[in-house]
Amino acid sequence: MGENESFWESLIYAHPTCVAWKQEPEGSIYHLASILFVVGFMGGSGFFGLMYVFSLLGLGFLCSSVWAWLDICAADIFSWNFVLFVICFIQFIYVTYQVRSVSFEKEFQELYSSLFQPLGISLTVFRKIVLCCDAEVVTLEKEHCYAMQGKTPIDKLSMLVSGRISVTVDGEFLHYIFPLQFLDSPEWDSLRPTEEGIFQVTLTAETDCRYVAWRRKKLYLLFAKHRFISRLFSILIGSDIADKLYALNDRVHVGKGLRYDIRLPNFYQVAVPGTPKVQPAEQLVSNSRQKFTNIANCDSSKK
Repeated sequence: MGENESFWESLIYAHPTCVAWKQEPEGSIYHLASILFVVGFMGGSGFFGLMYVFSLLGLGFLCSSVWAWLDICAADIFSWNFVLFVICFIQFIYVTYQVRSVSFEKEFQELYSSLFQPLGISLTVFRKIVLCCDAEVVTLEKEHCYAMQGKTPIDKLSMLVSGRISVTVDGEFLHYIFPLQFLDSPEWDSLRPTEEGIFQVTLTAETDCRYVAWRRKKLYLLFAKHRFISRLFSILIGSDIADKLYALNDRVHVGKGLRYDIRLPNFYQVAVPGTPKVQPAEQLVSNSRQKFTNIANCDSSKK
């Protein structure tokens, strides 16, 4: 304890305390450096936030170096501030290079600003997603098919960038696919990574379309390396499937002005040919009541 006390006492009392404070304030360069430090530490995150921080901190250290060289003539203070200025300058150049290297085509820029940026996805993460599809935007001409029912294998995941695509099954129209929607999200979600399948619907371009396609195997490899991207696509695909279900829901009516609701399990379509595709409202209500009665009887018998 005695040795520790003597160490701290020597550290604290080694230098004499200030008896008389300096009356004259420091020069304007010193105060400018302090202002730059204060403003520089208010920077945000991301590439542009780092550029903001390093640029202002670098200027602050440069002003401190000039102040130490001209006003107080202290070589050690000048050396430390100049070294810190050089470090900030190198970091600024490095971040600027990264920003310039993360550049995309117009369609990818619009895709990022419309879909990924609002979700807080950084440019570096989006760059990995773009590289997974080889930074390529595919063109689909009008009246050409993206997939044919019972023929096209499910081997990729695509997102429409521009145009409109209609989805049909056995020649019957189901719904449209609009920009920023996946072309094959239900097919993707219906298969495991090791399974294979074919489309059960036909996707036809009603206008000239442009879409981005990720190969199934490459995308699963990306998911294995980056769990965050896997969770991101899981959310996007789930939301896209929900939008498609509600698009189907808007086309179905139960009769008497009632609307088919996918959230109610008793409201379903009959897929057998020659039978009504939608159950009448009275039959739906009757089925619901009958099921409720059966459940109640089961509960009473158990008791």
